[in-house]
Amino acid sequence: MTASTSEGGGGAAGAGAAAPRESVRHLALRALSTAGQALAQLASGLNTAVLAGLLVLWLAVTAATSVVGVGLLMAPALLRALHALAGRERERLARRGPEVVAPEPPPTRLRLALADATTHRELRWLVRHSTLGLLLGLLGVLLPVLAVRDTAFPLYWKFLPANTTATSLGVGNAHTWADALAVALLGVGWIAIILGLTPGMARLQSDPGRRLLAAGPDVDLSLRVAELTATRAAALDAHATELRRIERSLHDGAQNRLVSVAVLIGASRRMVARDPAGADELLERAQSAAEQALAELRTVARGILPPVLADRGLAGALSGLAADCAVPCRIDVDVSARCAASVEATAYFVVAEALTNIAKHSGARHATVTARGSAGRLLLTIEDDGRGGADEDGGSGLTGIRRRIAAHDGDLTLTSPPGGPTVLTVDLPCGT
Repeated sequence: MTASTSEGGGGAAGAGAAAPRESVRHLALRALSTAGQALAQLASGLNTAVLAGLLVLWLAVTAATSVVGVGLLMAPALLRALHALAGRERERLARRGPEVVAPEPPPTRLRLALADATTHRELRWLVRHSTLGLLLGLLGVLLPVLAVRDTAFPLYWKFLPANTTATSLGVGNAHTWADALAVALLGVGWIAIILGLTPGMARLQSDPGRRLLAAGPDVDLSLRVAELTATRAAALDAHATELRRIERSLHDGAQNRLVSVAVLIGASRRMVARDPAGADELLERAQSAAEQALAELRTVARGILPPVLADRGLAGALSGLAADCAVPCRIDVDVSARCAASVEATAYFVVAEALTNIAKHSGARHATVTARGSAGRLLLTIEDDGRGGADEDGGSGLTGIRRRIAAHDGDLTLTSPPGGPTVLTVDLPCGT
């Protein structure tokens, strides 16, 4: 009894010690994931910040040449470029967070634009993003390089020429292992900065866009209301279509099989006295029909909400689809958190329909399905190396896919030039 009690106490102590370790590991992984997402956001913001800087130079040239009239001719093109860049920034922010609701399209005529509040806000965003946003984006790209360069310095400092600058800051030389380790400590400092500061830097870079590019309280949101009304109508239509599909599957499949089972059992009961062998044959046919009916009922049930999503998650469900696909398919899923069940079901059906289309129509030799989850969005990419030329109006099921996605206020993009490749990109909110 004493030994047993001691063993149980040791097990409890071990479990108590394991819990903090798991907590620390979870916090570390969470910090790394947050920092990685922040770096990706800063790098994506760098793209629009560089374009914003070029646009500011164009604006300065236009303003300077307006004195002689040349700038007035360039003003409409400049305004169109400004509105297009602002729209691109809204799309970028929506991919990595809440949607930035766009106002009504601003004017491109100079006289109207001078009095337009949306254009004023876009110009204020342009100045801030081309300065502070550009600086933060550059830091988001340089910090990982500096961290890797200095942290790994002890691995390669012996191979550097004499009197080479040791640190990424451009100061100091390494002559001993102590110097090399000091540089590595600087790299650890860069890593600490990345983990601690980059999430705030990403928010600081995106805040001007979220405040200045969103529709103000005085802006008419009738276009957005009309879009949501159309989305709701598409969702109801998709729901009705799904109900008709289920009813047709049950009526034409399982119901007919069960009727056949009833008829065969009735016939075998009448034959059992005078022809036992024939009755046994009918019972075998009835059993086969019953098994087929059960298989069709399972297929219908999986079509409503696949149990594999609840059992294995989105990654396991997509791997099952790839294994059943007639075309060799590679799956790459990086979704850290579970999405809403309806969103995962939509993603599953989108991939299932897309792989079915690839097997039937594309003539592809290989397909790739990529799923990424970030900032509350689920991004799916289905690509094949087939003949291309996919047409949404050609009865390939793409209309049904678009309606499913619209029901979640998502977005679908299809690129399929003749000769391929075909790339289907789906952007869905993860939901709660």
